[in-house]
Amino acid sequence: MSEVTRQLRVLDDSEDRQLLKVAFATSDRQVVNQHFGSARSFAIYGVGLDEARLLTVTEFGDLAQDGNEDKLAIKLETLQECIAVYCRACGASAVRQLLALGVQPVKVSEGAQIAPLIAALQQELKEGPSSWLAKAIKRNQVADDNRFDAMESEGWLD
Repeated sequence: MSEVTRQLRVLDDSEDRQLLKVAFATSDRQVVNQHFGSARSFAIYGVGLDEARLLTVTEFGDLAQDGNEDKLAIKLETLQECIAVYCRACGASAVRQLLALGVQPVKVSEGAQIAPLIAALQQELKEGPSSWLAKAIKRNQVADDNRFDAMESEGWLD
């Protein structure tokens, strides 16, 4: 079983709910260079039309690439609020589990830089999202609406 060994989280998250969370399997926060199942770390960015910022970096212990399904549980938990995860490769079981969670796995070629991937995602948001991205945006809006409904049901003090 894998575990989180270290996590960096940006504390100023006042506007993070407005941003779409996108994960990248990366060892250096510059290039997508890891297979999903054996990724040693994820960098999660908040992406909006005109901004993108690093929100969280989560590091995991050493993992074998094949043969241990337990290694996925902590990664899936880490990506719960994300709309997508960019990685070098992703096994069939992991793809099924990610999609069930509402996270779109995106396979990229070797040497894919994170900054241009974010810029392409922002351009897609501006021009009109693809079907998976439109679904993710809708899910994100429903989650925000549910959050406000829950707050209202708790009651407000004058």
